[in-house]
Amino acid sequence: MTGIRRSRDVPELVTRAREGDPRAVARLVSLVEDGDGVLPQVAAALAPFAGDAHVIGLTGSPGVGKSTTTNELVRVFRKQQKRVGVLAVDPSSPFTGGAILGDRVRMQDHATDPGVYIRSMSSRGHLGGLSAATPQAVRVLDGAGCDPVIVETVGVGQAEVEIAGLADTTLVLLAPGMGDSIQAAKAGVLEIADIFVVNKADRDGADATYRDIQGMIGLGERAPGQWRPKVLRAVAARAEGVEEIVAAITEHREHLQDTGELRKRRERRAAAEIEAIALGTLRARMEALREGAVLADLARQVADGDLDPHTAAGELVTMTEAPNGR
Repeated sequence: MTGIRRSRDVPELVTRAREGDPRAVARLVSLVEDGDGVLPQVAAALAPFAGDAHVIGLTGSPGVGKSTTTNELVRVFRKQQKRVGVLAVDPSSPFTGGAILGDRVRMQDHATDPGVYIRSMSSRGHLGGLSAATPQAVRVLDGAGCDPVIVETVGVGQAEVEIAGLADTTLVLLAPGMGDSIQAAKAGVLEIADIFVVNKADRDGADATYRDIQGMIGLGERAPGQWRPKVLRAVAARAEGVEEIVAAITEHREHLQDTGELRKRRERRAAAEIEAIALGTLRARMEALREGAVLADLARQVADGDLDPHTAAGELVTMTEAPNGR
């Protein structure tokens, strides 16, 4: 990343990204993934342009057709003349730490379209179906003028509820014959979905899956005026039902705007992002103290009974207020 580490390079990079230069967008996302020291300057430069993109989360178990569905959603949004950003979070390679499915073969239909930016991000062992850098990468695509931004999570099953805190609209994909109707009742997956999509609906068992999800939604409690999750059928591999998915996404966005929920969701998202950045800063300072003699000295005092662990922890936290400790 030589040549773009200096803070004076950031405004030019942001300007080029706003103009649709995919290489500039790629470099900004790489700065985010690498935790580069110029990130505060990048965030400040993007702030006036960010905050408008509709963030669509797409999750589901492996094999339900997430990438194929994403590809078809992009096609429909491009027909609407929208500039689309896609962040596809993939499992990490155990050897390189990179994204195993980095080529995004299923989305190559849009690889040469200047109105589409597709980026694979490695989860780097982060749980919840996302990468730790995903929220700030979303901010980059938002600031670069992409609307919507689609975030496709790692296909890990029942633990992918983190996407609900990042997305304005969350799609949960299911497929018949994979036990997904049972999984949807577990681990909060039912609660995070704004729209359920029974993909591969031409297969046996699709109607049963559809009925199961509708039944579980009917059992949920909702306040008056609260959104009732939609359940749709699709065969993404044949582009069937995708227009209906986009229409449901649009309807959900309008509902969020009309009820004020969109603002609330984005404020919660901003709060989570601020907290994550602050915790990252504190963690880095703690690591710096760990490498010195401070933590070892406190540990000796606790082991000798001269200090209790709560008091020692309080001293350590106080020391993190200054980057160099004492």
